[in-house]
Amino acid sequence: MGEPRSEKVAVVDEVREKLSASDTAILTEYRGLDVPAMAELRKALREAGGEYKVYKNTLVRVAVDELGLDLEDLLTGPTAIAFVGERPDGSAGDSVSIAKVLKDFAKANESLVIKGGLLDEKRLTVEEIMALAEIAPREELLAMLAGAIAAPMQQFAALLNALPQNLAYALQALIDEGGAPGAPASVEAPAVDEADAEVADEAPAVDEADAEVADEAPAVDEATDTENDNEEEE
Repeated sequence: MGEPRSEKVAVVDEVREKLSASDTAILTEYRGLDVPAMAELRKALREAGGEYKVYKNTLVRVAVDELGLDLEDLLTGPTAIAFVGERPDGSAGDSVSIAKVLKDFAKANESLVIKGGLLDEKRLTVEEIMALAEIAPREELLAMLAGAIAAPMQQFAALLNALPQNLAYALQALIDEGGAPGAPASVEAPAVDEADAEVADEAPAVDEADAEVADEAPAVDEATDTENDNEEEE
């Protein structure tokens, strides 16, 4: 009696670990699938980076209860769970690829029924799983992202290459025109000096006027002296 119980505990532990380790778990009912069909499905999921496991509902229910996951209503009928794992080459699988394999297989095999699942511990409906299957695979998304990043960088590189050429054209244009835009300012500077010179030339005219006034002063003094001399003779 102790051995069967230990096996059940081991299965519960396995289910709990897989549910905790995998970001996606999709529950299916496989009633009516024969052995070759099950082998084909497992192979397709393995190549996509998934794992397909069949468990007793009672044992899965124990693991689900321990993890507090909302899956108990899906644990009816023969249930198999698809987990996200690794591809044969060691690369990581993804939720989109697993959902796509299940959706395509269900179209060709009506005996496979997708019941629902989890994505990052959040409940997924059948409709959400079907929508998830329509998203581009991880590799395509990464390629699109790389292309989106590379395009602006290529444009930026082209702009950097064009800057020296444009600068050379601008400098050559200045040379052809005869100099830099600041040159005319230096040419106009002498005109200001000439204006200052004219002001300076006018300064002596003021001095000459003063000189004339100074020359007239002695005439006034002489007239006064003459009058004084006449008074003395009288």
